[in-house]
Amino acid sequence: MVTACAGVRQLPSTAHDTSQVGERTRVSADFYTMPHGRLHRNDQGIWELYVSGDPLERGVTNGMLTKELLDQQEAAFVSQIRELVPSRFRQWLLRGFLKFFNRRLTHYVPAEYQTEIYGLSRSASDAYNFLAPPYQRLLYFHGAHDIGHALRDLALVGCTSFAAWGAHTADGKLLIGRNFDFYVGDAFSEEKIVSFIRPDQGYKHAMVTWAGMVGAVSGMNEKGLTVTINAGKSDIPYKAKTPISLLTREILQYAATIDEAIHIAQQREVFVSESIMVGSAADRKAVLIEVSPKKFGVYEVENNADLLICANHFQSQPYLSDKKNLKQLEESHSAYRFERMNELIASAPPLTPALAASALRNREGINGVRLGYGNEKAINQLLAHHAVIFQPEDRLLWVSANPYQLGMFVAYDLKTVFSRMDTLSTALPVDEARLRIPEDPFVHTDTFENYERFRHQTRTLEAAMESGEQIDDTVLTGFIARNPDFWKGYFLVGEYYKKNGRYEEALRYFRMALGKEVTTEPDRRLIEKRIKQCERK
Repeated sequence: MVTACAGVRQLPSTAHDTSQVGERTRVSADFYTMPHGRLHRNDQGIWELYVSGDPLERGVTNGMLTKELLDQQEAAFVSQIRELVPSRFRQWLLRGFLKFFNRRLTHYVPAEYQTEIYGLSRSASDAYNFLAPPYQRLLYFHGAHDIGHALRDLALVGCTSFAAWGAHTADGKLLIGRNFDFYVGDAFSEEKIVSFIRPDQGYKHAMVTWAGMVGAVSGMNEKGLTVTINAGKSDIPYKAKTPISLLTREILQYAATIDEAIHIAQQREVFVSESIMVGSAADRKAVLIEVSPKKFGVYEVENNADLLICANHFQSQPYLSDKKNLKQLEESHSAYRFERMNELIASAPPLTPALAASALRNREGINGVRLGYGNEKAINQLLAHHAVIFQPEDRLLWVSANPYQLGMFVAYDLKTVFSRMDTLSTALPVDEARLRIPEDPFVHTDTFENYERFRHQTRTLEAAMESGEQIDDTVLTGFIARNPDFWKGYFLVGEYYKKNGRYEEALRYFRMALGKEVTTEPDRRLIEKRIKQCERK
């Protein structure tokens, strides 16, 4: 095998790893086994993946077990790319950009994870080689979270998380909750995976993820150390460095305490700004490790406080006068969600896992104001890939089933899972049924059904406006009626009327949009600009 690593064109060395992992056995449509792993879909639709061994064994086993899921995930991701970049010429430019941007990526990715991704890529399709060959492509995808929010400030990563302990929890133990609001189209979130990993080096750990991903966005290890990530405001980077998800995976695998996590984070260069919430059973608290290309900070609550909230702005000393962070606080919805989460926890009884789930599912604004569904000011924006709750001292984690964080929270005891997985050859449940948190009744309401229709109709309306298609007025009023408290519905209808020269109708809808809870200051300024334009007409 070619040794690494003059650039992404070259493959990692696998000379010291084992490539013979055996064959996949299909026990049923929802259950597959191999010598170094198993894959099973539980009754809530969550896939439970177990892999063990050295990096190549883990990667190859992962790829073989999840091959069909990997195909679906890549198809969903590439479909979103094609939607954003429809022209072949621009796709050609994108391919050139990815090659240039990631030209030194392998200099910053630990060899262990390069090898694991390579092993995984052996099961990837050649259908998407127009972007890059399988190994390079999967390596690029691990930086998609970073690239997406750095280049376009997309609403892909408006996450909210909290850690509570002491007087804020019913038993005084550390309790962590997070929404992972990463949206890359509906299909991308359909097949979520909980991965349980027994590496040949480091600690056993669990992650909530998707096929093709070996990085960590939400996870806990056998020592009760947890990681979650929240994006901050970044400059446009000139080249890729360490993807955040691979840094957090390294922390999960090799850190048992907060100090060890900080030490690992200090060794890696990143290319975007990110808050990493690290919770620790050993330390019985949580902190934020705030990383960016030029600064590094650690934020810990003061005066023996026992509540840590994280949205999408930084709180540590190095960032208090940072211009981008101040702009994020002023113009985005981060500070609003931060305040709302503080409000929810302050007004609730001491937290239990069920109360934590209730906070993560909350759809109202500060003081219970109606935001409309899908508003990014809400803790629950109704687009989350997953929500997760950790109880590190008991090694318990809860993962939400679809849709969003509204489905049942399935509970896992890491001590039990890792003691059983190596010997489990049947599709027996590995979760703790008695600890499950019921689904949110909201999913069975007409209101939720109307929101789902509104969400899909939003894309139809935007496409129709782009193509110049005429839309009947009754369709537009019906569209707004499905989500009447959300400003964006009124704004889109106003945009349609303005584009068609119906300025009086447009003005009326823009004014109604302004009367709702508008998500960000740039959004508000845009509505005000449209009102002035219509008034002049």
